[in-house]
Amino acid sequence: MKSIKLQILQTLYEQDFYAWVEQTAELLQSHQWDMLDLEHLIEEVVDLGKSQQRALQSALRLILSHLLKWKYQSERRSHSWQVTITRERLNIDELLEESPSLRRFLNDSEWINTTYQRARREAMVETSLSEDNFAIACPFSVDEILDLDFYPNPDQ
Repeated sequence: MKSIKLQILQTLYEQDFYAWVEQTAELLQSHQWDMLDLEHLIEEVVDLGKSQQRALQSALRLILSHLLKWKYQSERRSHSWQVTITRERLNIDELLEESPSLRRFLNDSEWINTTYQRARREAMVETSLSEDNFAIACPFSVDEILDLDFYPNPDQ
């Protein structure tokens, strides 16, 4: 009987994810541990962590690309760039408040470099400036990136 219910739950995962989530939540709340689709539940918990990391990386990439545009296209600076930078800095602050362990990514120079390279590419496309205009390594410290008052000057 248990294996048939588990098979139904596993099929539900493939056919109607939201229904699977609701059913899994009910099983968890009623402590029916032996009925859980553990394979998919573990996969989803891992994905939750990855989505937090992606959210951090996305916000960081947006800040970096806008800081690069601010630095290298100072004549085109706009209030909307400032709004985006501020919004994403606040998003990162909220993420780190909810999940302080995400801070380790901000201390990982390789992770920061990967994010910077993506932001650099994005800024090149948006500005139509050649890659020679942009620093190869991230020109900003993590403290500067997250500082609500930091905006680079063209000569920095």
